[in-house]
Amino acid sequence: MHALIVIDVQNDFCPGGALAVSGGDEIVAGINTLMSEFEAVILTQDWHPSGHSSFASSHTGCQPMELIEMPYGPQVLWPDHCIQGSDGAAFHPALNQDRADLIIRKGYNPAIDSYSAFFENDHQTPTGLEGYLRTRGIDRVTMVGLALDFCVHYSAVDAAKLGFDVVVKQDLCRAIDVNGSLAAAKDAMKSAGVSFG
Repeated sequence: MHALIVIDVQNDFCPGGALAVSGGDEIVAGINTLMSEFEAVILTQDWHPSGHSSFASSHTGCQPMELIEMPYGPQVLWPDHCIQGSDGAAFHPALNQDRADLIIRKGYNPAIDSYSAFFENDHQTPTGLEGYLRTRGIDRVTMVGLALDFCVHYSAVDAAKLGFDVVVKQDLCRAIDVNGSLAAAKDAMKSAGVSFG
């Protein structure tokens, strides 16, 4: 079986949001159209508590986009975004949520960020998505969404490492591209065996 995984198409990652990705809203209609081609559709949702450790505002004297060392490794500090229950954390209003079989919320542990749909940023704590896909007999996944160089990238690499056949549709993603992150993400995905559609 083949699943479409839609990564973090939320208000805060779209123009006007707290961590806006340029053109983030431009992919919504195409994603909605694509949903009909898949046997399963999974949405992921960044879902941070207030004061999350990945927020620059939680670290005295730090600014958004700074890199710090956390117990689990390097962590980019972000503006406060996708706070649980906020309008910013809600899916883009035009995204077809009715087609979703499952919504995976990530980043809710206050002490650790979670880019990947499969693991938190310690690369060990699972979200439960792998088990869901396997029990449904899904072995192929196509990924779209925001942002290509962070959450899509880490989700795709993890899926490939777990043995799934992974395609990332770049035309239905948008990137933040900070400090060369987009080129690095593409290289990492290719190295992991991810295909681009």
